Amino acid sequence: MASLKSIIRQGKQTRSDLKTLRNTGKVPAIVYGYGTKNTSVKVDEVEFIKVIREVGRNGVIELGVGSKSIKVMVSDYQFDPLKNQITHIDFLAINMTEERTVEVPVQLVGEAVGTKEGGVVEQPLFNLEVTATPDNIPESIEVDISELEINDSLSVEDIKVSGQFTIENEASDSIVTVVPPTEEPTEEEIEAMEGDSATEEPEVVGEEKEDESDEEQKEEE
Repeated sequence: MASLKSIIRQGKQTRSDLKTLRNTGKVPAIVYGYGTKNTSVKVDEVEFIKVIREVGRNGVIELGVGSKSIKVMVSDYQFDPLKNQITHIDFLAINMTEERTVEVPVQLVGEAVGTKEGGVVEQPLFNLEVTATPDNIPESIEVDISELEINDSLSVEDIKVSGQFTIENEASDSIVTVVPPTEEPTEEEIEAMEGDSATEEPEVVGEEKEDESDEEQKEEE
C-alpha cells in the first residue's frame, strides 16, 4: 500500500488562490467518506502521479491528513489536457472490510492465431464490473487470446480468474472476438461500381427552349 502526504487547506479559497496553488505544483483535493468529515487538502501533483502509477486507479492509498492516516481510494479527479495538469482530486475514505463495486480494465494477453490468417481482434468490453473488498480489487483482469482462431470469441463466463472478487457482468457478455478479414473487391466489382457512379453529361439549361424557338421561327417564315 502506497503512502501520500497531504496538507489541510484552511478557510475558503478563491479561484485565484486555487490557480496560485496549482501553479506551485500542488493539487486541491477533498477527503470524505467512512469515519471522517469533509476535509479540504492539497497534495503534490508529482507525488500523486507516482502513487497512482504504483497502486493503479482502484488502489488503496494511505493518506496522511494532519496527524491522522486515512485509507482512501481515488473517487474522481479532473484533468486539464490543455495545461497537462490535474486540477482536483476526490479522495474517498473507505472501510477495508466493506465490499465495493468498481470498474477494472481488461488486459488482452498473447496474439490470436487467427490474426496470422488475416483475422482482426475486436474488443467490445474494455472494463468489467468487479465487487470485492478494497484490498482484493485487481488492478486489471488478464484475458489470454493466444488460442483464438477466426470467428472464435471469449465471453465473461470463459474467463479464468484467481482472486477474492466477483465479476458482475452478464456471463454471456462478449469480451473479445476474432472477425474474418475484410475481402478486397475484385476488378469486375470495381468496374461495376465505377460504371454505376458514372453519370450522363448534364443537359445544358435553355438548349431545348432555343431549339423550340428556332422551330417556331421557321414555321412563321
